[in-house]
Amino acid sequence: MVARQEAGRQTGGRAGRDAEPGALRVGVLAYPGCFASEVFGVPDLLTMAAHVAGPDAPGYRVSIVSPRRQVTASGGASLDVGPLREVDVLVVPGFELSPDTDLDARLAHLRAETAAIRAQAAAGTAVVSLCVGAFLLAECGLLDGRRATTSWLYAAELARRCPEADIRPERLVVTDTGVTTTAAFSAMYDFALDLIRRHSGARVARTTARVALVDEARTSQTPYVDPRLLPQPGGEFAQRVMRRLDQNLADRYDLATLADTFRVSTRTLLRRFAEETGRSPLAHLHASRVRRARHLLETTDRTVAAVAAAVGYQDPGTFATLFARHTGHRPRAYRAAFRRTGRVAAIEDDP
Repeated sequence: MVARQEAGRQTGGRAGRDAEPGALRVGVLAYPGCFASEVFGVPDLLTMAAHVAGPDAPGYRVSIVSPRRQVTASGGASLDVGPLREVDVLVVPGFELSPDTDLDARLAHLRAETAAIRAQAAAGTAVVSLCVGAFLLAECGLLDGRRATTSWLYAAELARRCPEADIRPERLVVTDTGVTTTAAFSAMYDFALDLIRRHSGARVARTTARVALVDEARTSQTPYVDPRLLPQPGGEFAQRVMRRLDQNLADRYDLATLADTFRVSTRTLLRRFAEETGRSPLAHLHASRVRRARHLLETTDRTVAAVAAAVGYQDPGTFATLFARHTGHRPRAYRAAFRRTGRVAAIEDDP
């Protein structure tokens, strides 16, 4: 019971009585177009945790709920749902969000769901969003004044739509006064493991992670970011400067020379670049160098010092510090986690 009460305090949820004494009541909100895998991912891991903990330990009472009688998830999967009920934790899965999605229309179609989320939050239920489910929480106003995260691919859009929130795109899971948000897709397991750890204890969470082959040591989504998939900021001038820098990654950064190349003063270059991108040319260069270094660490056997030199850093220590700042990993640790070998690397490297 102590573990259950602690779980309730940490997630902001309520502890209550039900048919299974000490069970944590978890509701998953299903809605049209939600990802079916995210509807069942958390419940499945909680089921594993209950088996690991044993029949005498407080378990989990999970229900799939909806304000609708029928729900068809993404891919056309029909979901069996029950009516909304009192729970300790309400999980809001993500949904398909493509570049041509009319997000305003999508959210308008889900007014019944946002009303249900607001009602649960007002009653003191801990609310959790998975991936872009954060946009539903933002629509409810639950992210205003709170720290939050979502998929790195859509973090900038969430920040734009919800300026009162403090969006942390590097984080996998963020909990702020009863509201939890997670990064993309598999971060639902990071959340679930944390919930298991709080409700069932560290041993159960650790064993469950091993049984499910889930990484329990992740702390950031930064290493997974692929800048090529993000919208490229900047107008025509900044784009030309960025191309110049990207084509000469190993060269020494010289602001005066760069400005001369584009026939402007250093002050004008910095001002125009910042106006179009929101950062400096040097910040862009560091990010591009780290992106190239990631590729080399993943696909070659070059030493860290050789990789550093290849992207313009003569001091491996300076490079390692900057690399860790951008990715959350030191270079050797990054290579160990993300190394591509064999035929896969050969195929991906083929021009």
